[in-house]
Amino acid sequence: MQEPIRIWDIHGGIHPEENKHQSVQHGLETPPLPKRLILPLLQHIGARAEPIVAVGDSVLKGQMIAEASGMVSCPLHAPTSGTVTAIGPAPFPHASGLEEWAITLESDGRDEWTALDPIADYRRLEAAPLLEIIRMAGISGLGGAGFPTSVKLKARPEQKIHTLIINGTECEPYITADDTAMRYRAAEVVAGVEILTHILKPEEVLIGIEDNKPEAIEAMRAAVGDKPMHVVGFPTKYPSGGEKQLIQILTGKEVPSGGLPADIGMVCQNIGTMIAIHDAVILGQPLISRVTTLTGEALSHPTNVMALIGTPIRDLLDFAGLQPDRLYRLVMGGPMMGFTLQSLDAPVIKTSNCLLAGTIEELPPPPAAQPCIRCGLCSEACPAMLLPQQLHWFSMGKDYDQLKRLNLFDCIECGACSYVCPSSIPLVQYYRASKAEIRALELQQHKADHSKQRFEHRLQRLEREAEQKELERQARAEKAARMKAAKEQQAVSAASVSGDEQPDVARVEAHKPASLTAEQKQLKIAAATAQMALKKARKQLASNPDSEELKAQIPELEQACEATQRAYDQALGDTSVKNTPPPNAAADDETKRLKIEAAMIRASLKKAERAAGDAPTEEQEKEIYALREQVAAAEARLPKDEAPRKPVAGTPVAGKPVDETTRQLKTDMAMAKAAFKKAERALEDDPGNTQLEDQLAAAKKALDAAAKAFADHMASKETD
Repeated sequence: MQEPIRIWDIHGGIHPEENKHQSVQHGLETPPLPKRLILPLLQHIGARAEPIVAVGDSVLKGQMIAEASGMVSCPLHAPTSGTVTAIGPAPFPHASGLEEWAITLESDGRDEWTALDPIADYRRLEAAPLLEIIRMAGISGLGGAGFPTSVKLKARPEQKIHTLIINGTECEPYITADDTAMRYRAAEVVAGVEILTHILKPEEVLIGIEDNKPEAIEAMRAAVGDKPMHVVGFPTKYPSGGEKQLIQILTGKEVPSGGLPADIGMVCQNIGTMIAIHDAVILGQPLISRVTTLTGEALSHPTNVMALIGTPIRDLLDFAGLQPDRLYRLVMGGPMMGFTLQSLDAPVIKTSNCLLAGTIEELPPPPAAQPCIRCGLCSEACPAMLLPQQLHWFSMGKDYDQLKRLNLFDCIECGACSYVCPSSIPLVQYYRASKAEIRALELQQHKADHSKQRFEHRLQRLEREAEQKELERQARAEKAARMKAAKEQQAVSAASVSGDEQPDVARVEAHKPASLTAEQKQLKIAAATAQMALKKARKQLASNPDSEELKAQIPELEQACEATQRAYDQALGDTSVKNTPPPNAAADDETKRLKIEAAMIRASLKKAERAAGDAPTEEQEKEIYALREQVAAAEARLPKDEAPRKPVAGTPVAGKPVDETTRQLKTDMAMAKAAFKKAERALEDDPGNTQLEDQLAAAKKALDAAAKAFADHMASKETD
């Protein structure tokens, strides 16, 4: 006699109307073989499967038609024999109504199996090959989100599993798929539990069933017999079927926030998953069918069927006696956690445990949401001990940091808070939307961090390459220095052998080409500068071919360029003949340099005058005056016989330095002239403006005063 198991309670919970008796009156039925099957490639959490068949291929029942594309993925098998007619987007059972990639299979009616490989005695196998069999059979959880079973059973080394819990609760209203499976396939359920016990080797196995399923409890206890398992019945309360809630009810232990049952040494599996494991190991059959509840007042024959994966929902509803005129909403799942389907052409998938065809009286539209009255009923009903009211406010404000601090992801979306809310606020919808947005932001941040990490690694690689190149350069420089020293030593040795009494390095250095002298460097720079000035002038002439000033400037720059280059070449040639330059060479070179400098300043002056035009600004007047002074200074440095015959217009005469007072008076006069022209142009644009007329008169008065001051000063200088 097994010792009774202590039953614990969970926080909150509700007791909605069950409506389970309608669908358990006809046992477990088998609908007709559908003519067409739609097999979505994504029927579980993780990556979608990859097709391994092509359009036109013939397949057998149980043959793999799509393989897993990652660790968290499941392969897909043909539920019957037939021909692949399409691979592409097809209707998919989702709240969005969007399509999903799927393989469409036309049945040939023969329902012919492929070759199977059953295991005669699984107890001879270790855990790894059994897990591989479960993985290749495409088994994922048949009760919740559809997590791949083989991945869920692979606990990390530090996670020693001591308790295996089988979830036969099925607390959602209307759904009786697990209840029916336990009633009519209890032996297969227990066989699947034994296979998991062999794999995990737990210390304790608990099968939890709510007490509103007395026939299922009795059938399971009869199937268990004296096996080391406990069938535990406990009071009915929604949502006791939640994984964390069931663990707390049967063991009194709580899964930590953000953690998994494996973190506390437990694994929880569904009744339907146990049947699939039995079929995969004992019979060698992959997961191609599941028990599905067909219920609702719009059906004349509610029942439970063993439905092939991929069967169109329309076919199953027709089998259950659908009354289209009474159908208001079609829900996949139960009324608490299910979602409304947009199309009857979508297929049954591995997680489809119920199809609820409700009338408008059975599933009326929700009333309009009212403001929260802070009654606190949602907090009392929450089985996860969260604060739904606070989560609601932060969800509306998109304060994701606060939502994570309040453990939003511990919400199991059971809908208990929405069920008891007197203001009819759709709380669960807010939570689902916030979860999706947080996941999207975290994925975006993960990609950004990954890109940043790649960029930092690239910088490190480039730094290493640069360091390596620098080391190689230093090695080459050292090698060249050693070779140079060796050659010098060889030259010294050769001189010694040739009969020189005192060979030394100085004699070797005498054979090296002499470096440029300071004078030669200066001439080289002057030649390069003249070439650049000539090139620039030619470029300006090409863009402005009608400019007479540029045409006149080109020959002068060409002569300067030829003179500087000739002087530089002559300096190099004289050095090759003898080291002592001619007596007048330095003077001639200095004269040439001064002429080039004066010519370049004159070119800059002409350019500034062209830019200023007839109405120069104050800044342009200053620039032109400064350039004229530079031209005068440069021409003053030339020898008397090289000075230009005609000075530049407006330039002080060479040899007569301009005193500071004269320069200041000329600057004042130029500024006054610029101000007068500016006021004159403004008045031309706005004639009749009295204020501008006053400004023009003031500018004219200032210009006359500046001109008179300059004239008086020049007259006094002449008198002196």
